[in-house]
Amino acid sequence: MSRKDVVIAGAGLAGSLLALYLARRGLEVTVFEKRPDMRREDIPAGRSINLALANRGIAALEGAGVMDRIEPLLIPMRGRMIHDQDGGLDLQPYGNKPHEVINSVSRSELNCRLMDAAEATGRVTIHFNKAIEDVDFKARRLNVRDGSDGTRETIECARVIACDGAGSPVRGAMAAHTGMDVDIDMLEHGYKELSIPADGDGQWQMERGALHIWPRGGYMLIALPNLDGSFTVTLFLPYQGTPSFEALGTDPDRIRAFFEQDFPDATRLMPDLTDTFLSNPTGELGTVRCPRWRVDDFALLIGDAAHAIVPFHGQGMNCAFEDCQELDRCLTASEDDWEAAFAMLEERRRPNAEAIADMALENYVEMRDSVRDPEFILRKKLGWKLEERHPDRFIPRYSMVMFHHLPYAEARRRGEVQAEILDELTRDTDSVDGVDFAYADRLIQERLTSL
Repeated sequence: MSRKDVVIAGAGLAGSLLALYLARRGLEVTVFEKRPDMRREDIPAGRSINLALANRGIAALEGAGVMDRIEPLLIPMRGRMIHDQDGGLDLQPYGNKPHEVINSVSRSELNCRLMDAAEATGRVTIHFNKAIEDVDFKARRLNVRDGSDGTRETIECARVIACDGAGSPVRGAMAAHTGMDVDIDMLEHGYKELSIPADGDGQWQMERGALHIWPRGGYMLIALPNLDGSFTVTLFLPYQGTPSFEALGTDPDRIRAFFEQDFPDATRLMPDLTDTFLSNPTGELGTVRCPRWRVDDFALLIGDAAHAIVPFHGQGMNCAFEDCQELDRCLTASEDDWEAAFAMLEERRRPNAEAIADMALENYVEMRDSVRDPEFILRKKLGWKLEERHPDRFIPRYSMVMFHHLPYAEARRRGEVQAEILDELTRDTDSVDGVDFAYADRLIQERLTSL
C-alpha cells in the first residue's frame, strides 16, 4: 500500500490546471485518470471537441503561467451568427467593445497542453487508465481500479481533490459518508455532435469569427470553428415529442428530411450528416447542485464534480478554472491550512456556482428562441447604449459574466436590477430612439451602485 501526499481525481481540464497550480506551490501531486492518455489515443467519437474560453478562464490560465501555450489554439468569436429558416444571416455582437470576444478552443488540444505543462514542473505524475472508485474518509484511503486489467489497489493519501466530472465517484463516496443529498437535475433535452468539414482548400465554409446558431424555438443547432477549417456542430433537441430524438429514431430519410426542413443551409455543408448522426451517441445535459464540497482537510470537490452546469452560457470550463485559481488564493490566505482553505473556497464559490447554474439554464431559452425576438434585440441595443452612458454602473449581464471578473452571484443580482430598468424604459417604445434617457439616467443612479 503506497502513500501519496496530494491526489487529484481526474486529469481533465480542471484536474490538469489544478495539478499545475499545486505543483507551482512546491507540492508533489499524483493524478489518477480513468481514461487513456488522449495525447496518444484518439478522443472518443461524439465528445465535444471545442469549448468557449472567456475572460475568467483566461485569467486562471494566466495565473498558472500557461496562457502563452494556449494562445495559439484560440479562434476569437465576436458574436452570434443567427441563421434563419431561409438561410438569412444576422451577426449579433457579444459585446459593445472590440476586445469583447469569446474564444473557440479545442477541448482535447487544451487538455493536452495543460497536462504537458503540469508534467513539465517535475512534480506531477499522471496515471492513466486508473479510476478512483471509492474513498475511506476515516482511514484516508482510496480504492483505485486499473481499467486495463481490472486490478485494484489501495492508496493512502493526505488529501484528495475531486475533479472527476459530473458523475464523480468521489462525490458519491462523500455523499454516502456525510449523508448529504446531491441534487442532479437532468434536462429534458439531449445533444448530438455533428461536423461541417473544411472546403477543398482547407478553409472554413462559414464565417470563422462567430458562433453560429440556428434557433428554432424549442430546439437549436450551433456550430463553433476549429483551427483545421472545420466546424463542430451540435444539435440540441428534446428526447421526446415532435420534433425529438425519439421521433427521428434511426431512419436516415427522416433525419435528413428534418435537417433539410429546419437547417437547410447547414445541411448542404454536412455530406456525412446521417452517418454521423447515427454513429455518434446522444449526450445528456444536467445540473449538479451539491450542498457540501468538503470533508475536513482531507477531501474537496471542485469543477463539475461540485457544480456541473448546462453548456449554454459557455461557462462550465471557465467556472472550473476559476475554482482552481481561487483554491490557490485560499491556500495563500490560510497559510496552507488545508481545512481552512477548503472551507474558504466553498464559502466563496458555492453561491457563485449556484448563480451561474441558473443563468446557464436561462441562456438556453435565449439562444434557442429569444435571439429572434425584436424585443430581445431592442433590449440588447439599449443595454449597450446605457453601458456607454454609465460604464461604471450599467454593464449588460452577459458582459458581466463573459468579459468581467465580477462574482457570478453579483452579476446575477445586478442583472435582475438592470432587467427591471430595461422593462420600464422599453414599455412604451419599440426603438432605442424612443427611450427617455434622462429618466434612464435617474433610474441607473438610484438603483445601481458604482462598480
